[in-house]
This record gives sequence, C-alpha cells and structure tokens, in this order.
Amino acid sequence: MSQATQPSLSIADLACQMPKAELHVHIEGTLEPELVFKLAQRNGITLPYPDEAALRAAYNFHDLQSFLDLYYACADVLRTEADFHEMTLAYLQRAHADNVLHTEIFFDPQTHTARGIAFATALGGIRSAMAEANKTLGIGTRLIMCFLRHLSEEDAFTTLAQAMPYLAQLDGVGLDSGERGRPPELFERVFAKCRELGLPAVAHAGEEGPPDYIWQALQLLQVKRIDHGVRAAEDPALLAHLAQSGIALTVCPLSNIKLCVFRTMADHNLPALLQAGLNVTVNSDDPAYFGGYMNDNFRAVVQAGNLGAADCYRLARNSFEASWISAAEKVDYLAQLDACFTRSGHSAAIAR
Repeated sequence: MSQATQPSLSIADLACQMPKAELHVHIEGTLEPELVFKLAQRNGITLPYPDEAALRAAYNFHDLQSFLDLYYACADVLRTEADFHEMTLAYLQRAHADNVLHTEIFFDPQTHTARGIAFATALGGIRSAMAEANKTLGIGTRLIMCFLRHLSEEDAFTTLAQAMPYLAQLDGVGLDSGERGRPPELFERVFAKCRELGLPAVAHAGEEGPPDYIWQALQLLQVKRIDHGVRAAEDPALLAHLAQSGIALTVCPLSNIKLCVFRTMADHNLPALLQAGLNVTVNSDDPAYFGGYMNDNFRAVVQAGNLGAADCYRLARNSFEASWISAAEKVDYLAQLDACFTRSGHSAAIAR
C-alpha cells in the first residue's frame, strides 16, 4: 500500500507516537510504589504501609497539600547516590518509551538536605542517570533546581549557597510546593541573585494560586516559563499578555484532575488556552502519584474530546520551542515531528 493511501492513525495514537519534550516533571514525583518499597528495604526503613497496593491506595488527594504530605514522606527512602540514580533512570526510560526526546527535570534539594542528605548526593545520582540515559537512549535532558516555597527565602539562599560549587551542573532554577499564601514576591531577592549567576528561572504559579501570582512570577522573578498557569484564564489582560509574549505554560492535565483543580478532564481549560493563542505544553508533573506519564496525559485529553491532530502538533511543537535546547537541536526535533505527522497521514495538521 502506498503512503498516500495508508490509513491515518487515530488522534490518540498519533499523540502517543509523536516526538515531544517534557518541561514539567518533578523527579521525586516519579518514585513509583514498587521502587519506594525496594529502596526502603535497601536502606532499612520501615514504611507506614504494608505493601505497594496499600501505598497506592493512599493516592486519594483532595488538594495540593494532601498530596505533598505523602510526597515528602515517600521521598524519605532516597538516601544514597545510587537511589537517586535508579529513580532518575527509571523515569528517563519511561519517558523515552513515550517518545519524549528531551526532558527538563525539576529536583528539590531542600527535601533531601533537611533529612541530612548532602546536596552532592542527590545531584550526583540524578546527573549520572541523565548521562547514562543520554548515552544509551539518546534522550536530551536539562536539570532545574527548585526552591520550596513553603520554606523561607533565607532557606532558599542557604540552598543556593550549597549549590554554588555545582552551578555548571544546573541549567536553571524554579519555585514549587504549595502556592496558598506563598506568593512569588516572597522570593524576589533569591531569584535576582540567580539571574546574576546566569541561571534562567521558571516558577509554579496559577495552579491553586490566583492570576496575580502569575503576574508576580513574570514581573518580579522574571521567569522564562510559567509552570501550570491554568488560572490565567480568569484575567483577560493576563491572557492577552501571555499570548503576545509567547511565555509558555507547562500544563499538567492529569495532575490538575487528581488535585481537584478541575472536576473532570472535559472541564479542563487546556483547549481554550490553546485556542486563545497561548504557548501551552502538556506535561506529567508527578506521574507516579497522578496516574500517568506523558502519553497518559495526552491520551486522557484526547479521549475527553478536546484535542484534534492540529492541536497535538501544536502542543508538541510548543514543547520543543519552549525548551532550553539549542537552535540546532530544535530544528532537528521539529523535523522529526513533521516527519511523524507526514508518515501518519496527518500532514495537514502541520502548521507552517
């Protein structure tokens, strides 16, 4: 059968097979229950759950904080460089299986240094896994060090001081953890210092926090991307600014449902944000906790009836264009994306 007469892939299959980048994933949030128990046994830690099934049953969150409580408890099993390496490599193998060509990973050093784990231990394990995956799988990576916003700016400065010997291994900084009552303005000074050091910034804003938190992240922290950002829809001026500036939103659909930001996937505003001309991307956030990696997120949105082939193409293209890869890498990845759509019979979706 000639290429011209081959049947097209379904939209869901197309979304799964297309090349893509992931720009919003917390490496500690990729810690699957099976690995939690494996590392707990390795490190002599007794968990408050009898088995993996009981732990997974606890993933019934009613808001962001209820998730974070379990998230930090599970992270306690990470003790050695080998633990961080194994967790990171498992995620990268899973991302590669979802046709993720490049991923920009968040990690939270304060989660570990507060437990007595050296900054270098976490960084070394994560970085060694990134190097291995690049060599064996060809997947590109960047690493973004996040400050925990439920802690003080002084604590963030302490973390930055710990990071100083390793700046060459960090590709940027971010701001994560619970938004409520913790506006970006509380971290203006530490982000200014990071800019002086040449570290680009991103920040979680507009997930549970109001649109004003997005404005603050843009104006005070001078971020390059907004992580989540779905509440931008409540502010028409902000929507217009985001559309005009091209600032990317790293949206996480399954996470938003799991944490009750939206009631159902059919209620999610990702298609509306895309339609409004915003630079929206799809990401998995904390996939071990929220029921899905990249392809699971794309499949869920498509199956809710909210995305067509052209939308999937735009989301994948956005992910490469919003990434921190070189111009040459972007050209290569976008050519692979175009080739995928041409082969699949969806070449009409390619936006020129």
